[in-house]
Amino acid sequence: MNDTKYGKYIVTDLNKVPDALGTRVYCLHGGVFEGAPYVDCAWFWPQPKEVVVVDKGHTHDFGEVITFFGSNPDDPTDLCGEIEFWLGDEPHILTKSSVIFAPKGVKHCPLIIKKLDRPIFHFATATDKNYRGPHENA
Repeated sequence: MNDTKYGKYIVTDLNKVPDALGTRVYCLHGGVFEGAPYVDCAWFWPQPKEVVVVDKGHTHDFGEVITFFGSNPDDPTDLCGEIEFWLGDEPHILTKSSVIFAPKGVKHCPLIIKKLDRPIFHFATATDKNYRGPHENA
């Protein structure tokens, strides 16, 4: 789509290769397009055991939105699994599709998939142009 003035901003060449956790579909950040916010999109596929996605808590000097959506078409609120997510020093067990806001300076994670019966779609976003997520070194 690069043959138009703004076509370069439409990305359709997405990752289709699963890894041990699922498939990280795409990660947008300022290194991809100058001025772009951080947006990370992934599918978590069913696993036979508990999976630690992010093992340590961390903070940012900006807010972050972290989401998890189940794939049950009969009940979109059903997470289709169980996720342990920490905010501050509080562990939270998620069993429903969730949108989480981690304010600037608030420690968040670990992120542990305790049980996964059906695929879960995950995305996270932040306004910081330089952040690339906990899975990449900037």
